[in-house]
Amino acid sequence: MKPQRIFITGGASGLGFALAQICAKGGWRVCIGDRDIERGEAVIGSLQKFQHQAMFMPCDVTRVSDIEQVAKKLDDEWGGVDVVVNNAGVAQVGQLAQTTLNDWQWIIDINLLGVVRGCKVFTPMFKRQGHGHFVNVASMAGLLDVPNMSAYNATKAAVVSLSETLQNELKKDNIHVTVVCPSFFKTNLGQGMRTSIDGMEQKLDKLMRSSKLNAVDIARMIMKAVEKKKTHVLPHRQGRMAWYMKRFLPRSWYQKLLYSRMK
Repeated sequence: MKPQRIFITGGASGLGFALAQICAKGGWRVCIGDRDIERGEAVIGSLQKFQHQAMFMPCDVTRVSDIEQVAKKLDDEWGGVDVVVNNAGVAQVGQLAQTTLNDWQWIIDINLLGVVRGCKVFTPMFKRQGHGHFVNVASMAGLLDVPNMSAYNATKAAVVSLSETLQNELKKDNIHVTVVCPSFFKTNLGQGMRTSIDGMEQKLDKLMRSSKLNAVDIARMIMKAVEKKKTHVLPHRQGRMAWYMKRFLPRSWYQKLLYSRMK
């Protein structure tokens, strides 16, 4: 694919950084945004080895002013941006009775409204350019009702619906939208996770380590999806199988699969 310009939120680690590395190595101009300023400044040098125009911008997706500053910087420095990846996200695990309204507001503000803010800020730029591509990172949790994760599931389901809706709304403006729905894979999602369930960090780590795909594998799938302008990316075979079961098989079969997977 011809090198382009890309901005990635949550780009200083995990999937965001894996994607940034692939793009920088491919000659893309890369801007990573992250609220972890220390880490962002530490890793940007590794990207600049491949692409001297790579840059880091402090960016907290709960603050629209941060995203607006990034958009202005990219407009001034690069004359725009071609791909915006709304990747920043957090996790919350617990049954509804133990999940506080503050926890709900926290995860919605980052996982859902962070994506909304990114899309709202960059859509006008995309329209002026006559093209653009949003990549919104959701989760298979947005398609499957995993137990004890109601708040997380709800935010990711909303990101799926938002992305599909924007694909319909923006297609006429030559703006494409891809939504990525990975299952568990090795990343730093567990850091900062809020949970009311004892031992959940260990269970989550076990699920992540069991994945046959890593962040680089998923990042490569994202790049192919951008090239082909695909709307959905469902990287994990087991996740796809569970989704098919949910849609086409008796509910009891689907529930047994879910609970066996969570043990």
